[in-house]
Amino acid sequence: MTGPVRALSVDLAERAYPVLVGPGARHEVARFVPPGAKSAVIVTQEAVKDAGWVEGLDPGVPATTYVIPDGEDAKTLATVEDLARRFARASLSRADVVVAVGGGIVTDVVGFAAATYHRGTAYVNVATTLLAQVDAAIGGKTGVNLPEGKNLVGAFWQPNAVLCDTETLSSLPPREWACGRGEIAKYAFLGDGPRADQPIEEQVALCVGIKAAVVAEDEREGGRRMILNYGHTLAHALEGAALADHNEWDLRHGEAVAIGLVFAALLAQRLGRIDETRVDDHRKVIGSFDLPTDLPPDADAEELVTFMGRDKKAQQDLTFVLDGPGGVEPVHGVAVADVVATLAAMGARS
Repeated sequence: MTGPVRALSVDLAERAYPVLVGPGARHEVARFVPPGAKSAVIVTQEAVKDAGWVEGLDPGVPATTYVIPDGEDAKTLATVEDLARRFARASLSRADVVVAVGGGIVTDVVGFAAATYHRGTAYVNVATTLLAQVDAAIGGKTGVNLPEGKNLVGAFWQPNAVLCDTETLSSLPPREWACGRGEIAKYAFLGDGPRADQPIEEQVALCVGIKAAVVAEDEREGGRRMILNYGHTLAHALEGAALADHNEWDLRHGEAVAIGLVFAALLAQRLGRIDETRVDDHRKVIGSFDLPTDLPPDADAEELVTFMGRDKKAQQDLTFVLDGPGGVEPVHGVAVADVVATLAAMGARS
């Protein structure tokens, strides 16, 4: 992957920060370390370290590297506590910096740890997966899971910068590419979005631009930012249900989002917001990114609705981001019967 590094910006007044997209962007980390910092803690995962993406990473101050476990099981309060204790043992002060090197799990967990350590410590995201580069590492939403649902504990804490080094994508296995492509497919419905036939740097930059504009308008998800969760209400329910012992689904986040986009389109059609042609548009876009559209085997509608009710967009009701005449927008108070009927039409047990 070749080409210049592009500089975009998340414009949040005094909290504004750059997003660099392109090959070698990770080597810019020292530019975004706070001027008074005397040390850094780099947090990553074994697979990222083994791929060589931490080697040669120089924050410009003495640094200690810690590794957190792989997989969704690491996205817990226990991991955050372990990191905070490691920060303390490294004598990390509030004036120092944390550098997250990895995918969405790393940036979510490390960002939350940074947000809560000394009530707020600076951090820089070095995004090494497609999912992190187009979505997870940008916007300051950090957090971890509970057994009761995805991302239920977290904080808004903006990074000093996000470095999307497209060189790192060369080491991704196919399923990790699918993780990112699910989010890219989402952005295809949120404006002048990416297409599957564009160079990957262009796709990433287009997604970053859309997200940056939305975050600048609504930093704390009070309104418009909810559209960034298009397809995610069912996606998070599927991921929450997948953690249960009785479900043995092998489902990555982007794959769940793709299924969630199909569900959202079918629900919007059931509610009279869009027509069948627009549903077909969703299927075509998702197909162009080679993503699944079917629910996992033995998905249970009642279980999924329970998880949907815990979604952070909900206001004591079922809330979905749905397409419509005015574009994609939050819709509150959706009837359970319509949700169950849509899930059943997709093959869920009801």
